[in-house]
This record gives sequence, structure tokens and C-alpha cells, in this order.
Amino acid sequence: MTPSVSRSIAQVASPTRRWWQNLLLVLVGTAVLAMSSYIVVPMWPVPISMQTFAVLMVGALYGWRLGGITVVAWLLQALAGMPVLAGGTGGLASFMGPTAGYIFAFPAGAMLMGYLAARGWDGQRPVRAFFAMLFCTTFILLVGGAWLSVLFGLEKGWQLGVFPFLIGDVVKSALGAASLVVWQSVFVKKLVRG
Repeated sequence: MTPSVSRSIAQVASPTRRWWQNLLLVLVGTAVLAMSSYIVVPMWPVPISMQTFAVLMVGALYGWRLGGITVVAWLLQALAGMPVLAGGTGGLASFMGPTAGYIFAFPAGAMLMGYLAARGWDGQRPVRAFFAMLFCTTFILLVGGAWLSVLFGLEKGWQLGVFPFLIGDVVKSALGAASLVVWQSVFVKKLVRG
């Protein structure tokens, strides 16, 4: 039986590896997360971006622990003012404005995806991978929508923070599941053989 996607990367990033190898994986992950932030469709008050897709892929590929650490490191970069969030934003205002709910849900979403991937909801089972991605992206969406409801009221929170993103999240979940299948079939087999 082929190991799951998450376990394969987790072996590369295990505590028995050198610290610099884990650091390198975190740096690569934060760079990918930052790049995903620049793929944006401007909307108010929350833009559509590829951040959620990248957050869940980091979780699935790195595992719950390293995935969570990587997403937190990326958010710390944003908090320090680096332009790594949607549309090149960063700084404290991002953590207090309309996007704050999504931002705070990202680490939990990555960890949840890593947890599910390690338990077989990965590229070996594409349908399960799709539903794992959809479940995690919906979690992020609902937390973000809840925060918008606090700011604008329940109806506006749904209209502005959840409804416009539903179709895109289904598409991102399908893309994520397909990406995990490709990762599993191409790269993991090489890691296992090598």
C-alpha cells in the first residue's frame, strides 16, 4: 500500500530531520502562500483569491503540525507588515478588518486538512480528498462569514462573506483533490522508490 500524501511529506519534515530542512519547507510554504495571495479577483469587502486553496494544500502536503506552523509563519509575516495577504496587503489592519475571520481560520483549516489527509482523505482516494477539501474550505468560509456578520449583521455576513464564494470553493476543492492525486501518483511514488 502506498503511504498517504501527508505522511510522505511529513517524513521529509519529521523531527528526526535537521532543523534547517523543516525551516526550508516552512519558507517554501510561506512563499507559495504569499504567491497565492496575488491571484485575486477584487471584491468588497473580501476579495476572491487562491489563498484558501494554498492553505489547504500546505496542510494536506505538510501534515497537520508542519502545515499549521507554516500558515502561522505566513500570518506572522503579514502581521509584521509584509505584503503577503490578498492583493499584497499586510499589517495589523488586515487582522482587524473584514478579512480577519478568514485569516484566523486559515491555521485551523490547514491543520484540519493535514489531519484528514493523514487518515486517508488524500490523493489515493480522490472523492474523499474532494470532500475533505470542501469541508475545510467551508469551515474557513463560515468562520469568515461569522466575523462579517459581527461587523455587518447576519444577512450581510452571508451575502458578502459566504454566498459569493460557494461555487469558487467547490472548484478549488476539485482542483485541490486533482492536485493531490497528481502529487500522489507522480511524486510520492518517486519518494517511496528513492
